[in-house]
Amino acid sequence: MEELSKKEQKRIRKEAHKKKVEERKKEAGIVRRIVLAAIVVLLVAIAAVGFGAYRYVAGALGPVDENSDEIKEVEIPIGSTTSSIAHTLEEEGVIDNSSLFRYYVRFQDVEGFQAGNYALSPSMSADDIIEELQEGTLYEEYAASITIPEGFWAEQIFERIENETDISAQELQEFSREEEYLETLIDEYDILTEAILADEVKQPLEGYLFPARYDFTEDELEPRIIIETMVERMDEEIRESVPEAAGEPHELLSRASIIEGEARGDEERRGISGVIENRLRVPMRLQMDPTVSYAHGERFARTLTAYTEIESPYNTYHTEGLPAGPINNPGIESIKAAADPEAHDYLYFYHSPEGEIYFNETLDQHNSTVNEYRD
Repeated sequence: MEELSKKEQKRIRKEAHKKKVEERKKEAGIVRRIVLAAIVVLLVAIAAVGFGAYRYVAGALGPVDENSDEIKEVEIPIGSTTSSIAHTLEEEGVIDNSSLFRYYVRFQDVEGFQAGNYALSPSMSADDIIEELQEGTLYEEYAASITIPEGFWAEQIFERIENETDISAQELQEFSREEEYLETLIDEYDILTEAILADEVKQPLEGYLFPARYDFTEDELEPRIIIETMVERMDEEIRESVPEAAGEPHELLSRASIIEGEARGDEERRGISGVIENRLRVPMRLQMDPTVSYAHGERFARTLTAYTEIESPYNTYHTEGLPAGPINNPGIESIKAAADPEAHDYLYFYHSPEGEIYFNETLDQHNSTVNEYRD
């Protein structure tokens, strides 16, 4: 009995030891899970902080206002340090944070900033500004700044240039009609074709002078430079924003100019473009009022029936299809709408006195809408 008792005691001790080992393993597992969870939380926190810091730094080194068209003259004196340059840039509002800019310049091991006066903008990134300061692209004072609104006729553009410079509108008109000069432009710019030389075209460069703000130095105030600057801008805008499949440039800009003349907001442009597309497909005359104004050479607040009787290759009440050429100089939104008309079945549209646009499929529906506002 005594021997069995010893065995029993040994077994009990063994089981107790085993139980303790299992409890320790269990406790160790819990500790491991707690530690692992803590590590995960820590890593997530570090990642969040790192991502937030990255976004902050990226934002601070990006443009202050990427949509700004403001130009600021910034003077960098001889002997300026990186710190003083960064401080000046922040004061002028072309960077957000002078300290981050300074550290970024050091991190990139940038050197060779040149003294001088620079034309910088809030729309430039830190890298853009660094490049300007290294290349020494110095600011030149502009002799004239000319803003061309969307939808201006070429003659209005030339009159505005005359008002801002010593160049006469007549000189610009004559220069823009010189056939030999136009042929050199056709060779240079993809958007210009022989279509602008057609006899029925009223103004060869109508539709090809991009509406925007232009700054010219004294040396640039020449008819050739001014005209080519505007044509080149139109060429660039179309290449960047319109697919090549959009069609022949003269036709595209003719459509776009009608849209520019008719639309009262960007949201209408593709719808109006769809009406033009549908009428050309039927086919039926476009009967667009802005073409009547252009044919007369006078902008009408309201197109009377008598006005629509003028015989002109630009009057779409009189001719089939598109006018002989663009009837104004359209902006990029109208050009994009001409390239991508909205798919619908409408053949008519009408602007109410309040400016609302109404589209209709039939003439009866259109007349009903018009009469509703005329009663």
